[in-house]
Amino acid sequence: MNTNKHLLLALAVTLCPGSFSLAADKPNIVLILSDDQAWTDYGFMGHPTIQTPNLDALAKRSLVLDRGYVASPLCRPSLASMVTGLYPFGHGITGNDVDGGNDRAALDVPLREQFRQHPSFIRTLTANGYLAHQSGKWWEGSFADGGFTHGMTHGDPKRGGRHGDAGLKIGREGMKPVTEFIDLAVQQQKPFFVWYAPFLPHTPHNPPERLLAKYAIDGRAQDVAEYYAMCEWFDETCGELLDHLDAKGVAENTIVLYICDNGWAAASTNADDPNQKLWKGFAQRSKGSPYENGIRTPIMVSWPGRVKPERSKDLAHAIDLFPTIAAATGAEAPANLPGIDLMDADARNERTQVFGVAHSIHNMTVGDPDDTQQYLWCVEDEWKLLVRYAGKDTTKYRNVHVWDKAPARLFHLKNDPHEKHDLAAKRPGVVERLKRAIENWR
Repeated sequence: MNTNKHLLLALAVTLCPGSFSLAADKPNIVLILSDDQAWTDYGFMGHPTIQTPNLDALAKRSLVLDRGYVASPLCRPSLASMVTGLYPFGHGITGNDVDGGNDRAALDVPLREQFRQHPSFIRTLTANGYLAHQSGKWWEGSFADGGFTHGMTHGDPKRGGRHGDAGLKIGREGMKPVTEFIDLAVQQQKPFFVWYAPFLPHTPHNPPERLLAKYAIDGRAQDVAEYYAMCEWFDETCGELLDHLDAKGVAENTIVLYICDNGWAAASTNADDPNQKLWKGFAQRSKGSPYENGIRTPIMVSWPGRVKPERSKDLAHAIDLFPTIAAATGAEAPANLPGIDLMDADARNERTQVFGVAHSIHNMTVGDPDDTQQYLWCVEDEWKLLVRYAGKDTTKYRNVHVWDKAPARLFHLKNDPHEKHDLAAKRPGVVERLKRAIENWR
């Protein structure tokens, strides 16, 4: 009987060497990151118009945590927190630039050097034998600077390197760099990690005409129609990636994680707000702000045969990616990480609060993250508290938050998920309790 088992094992290796060796070893990891998408804007999250069939299908086979949050409502610090498992004041990246558009490359050097001193799940994976590919958004130099073995971003400011450069072509101009990397990893019988962070549905909102025609109907604002079409375009690219995993026979041994870096809403959707006149780029209380449309995101974990597909109302956070990936791959995560393994139901049940921060968008004070702090926030059960600060803001982006004068705002998210009714004056006891929680955290 044992002899027969060995014969079957040898036959399996002979017939399917790539997929079998991967299946018998460490799981592959695919991280899908959308860019500037509100938490409501998916079919599986109940949006009545936007169609996302590929992500809907992923949701059906995933642990879906629809109360996920990011550490910052802005791409660069948000991504940095995912990679390191630390809050922005822990890794030092609090905004997109040190001094707006002024002398970006030189001022960024000490910031990047400081950031690279922190462990990341990318370096942890490659130290444990993984091939790792970067595409899409990446702010911290080249893909190699980030610890990836392969990638698209060169990060050279003399060639326009800043937040992804050549990597931003992914999705918009096809998926070939990612699919070829997966082919290479399978051929070499190596476990792999894919960072798929396309510039989608981020502006420029220039979707294929076939998709724009689908959403451009009478009575719908143009900026809304373009955004809806971009969301479906992003979904199509996710389908190409997921289909390729199936085609290569590695889907069963691949963990797929999904998260968005920060929210976004079209300016026209907030036309009734008198404060919208301060900012034309997008709706107030979305990107760059700690309101739900800025920081909330669904988080998905798919691992066939290992993670039960279900919908959970447990609180989840971007800082959980590092400990989750480490637990799944048997790697050692730093002991100081504040996040949890999202696959651990007990850890999720024990969590009662999540926290985050919002800083000035395009200016940072290197070495002093509190200098540009605009908000701290806490979500506990159905309550959410925003605490306002007066951090230094030297760019036009201060208009995203300069209107918000209240020292604290309190919302009951179950009854008021879109934060229309500030209850701070009516529930001072809750305000004080959550303020203490923020003080103990920070």
